[in-house]
Amino acid sequence: MFLPRLQHAEKPALVIGLKWDKTVQTAIRQIKEKDYAGALAGYAGEVLLVGVSYDKKTRQHEAVIEEWQSRGV
Repeated sequence: MFLPRLQHAEKPALVIGLKWDKTVQTAIRQIKEKDYAGALAGYAGEVLLVGVSYDKKTRQHEAVIEEWQSRGV
């Protein structure tokens, strides 16, 4: 997780999932299933989920970013 510094409070917080030889969808799904973003439930700013995957055969990476939709506590 990355939280913006106070002088950059308008920037979103990031929850990042990294995967090796898995899909970016797997990274995002794990963030959601394990509720990693739930630790930011009291956070008032925008939260982005970032999934990044790396394929060791092709040496290519892929990324996806989506907004976190709080379940409302």
